[in-house]
Amino acid sequence: MPSHRESRVLPWEPAELFDLVADVESYPRFLPWVVATRVRERTSTLLVADMSVGFRAIRETFTSRVTLDRPRAIHVDYVSGPLRHLTNDWRFSPADGGGTRVDFSVDFAFRSRLFERLAGAFFHEAFVRMVRAFEARARVLYGNRSLSAIRTA
Repeated sequence: MPSHRESRVLPWEPAELFDLVADVESYPRFLPWVVATRVRERTSTLLVADMSVGFRAIRETFTSRVTLDRPRAIHVDYVSGPLRHLTNDWRFSPADGGGTRVDFSVDFAFRSRLFERLAGAFFHEAFVRMVRAFEARARVLYGNRSLSAIRTA
């Protein structure tokens, strides 16, 4: 059962980072392995979306229910697809000295033991690449800020 947790302080505002993560329609433009998304339902506090993920000849689609608590938190629950379960949490809080502390966690299990073994082989590296992709997208959308510039302003 793969899981990953990570905390970082980033130079953007909590609302900016929240909006970036909540914009699932844009994921195929910048996230590795995400080939398509479709939002089924969206309100200010709830999002139900399909995400298609592909790697080489493997392509799977799953549906998630996303609870939005702008600008503090995003919680993802698995609805259907190739997984046994999935939970994913993003927490955004102002950091001491400026910027945002981002706490990210994901926990999931595949139904297929083959997929579970494949995921285990590259799981950590995959999430490192995905976190980097979110940071790169933030630079594109909000500018190339640095924490030292925020702290000296």
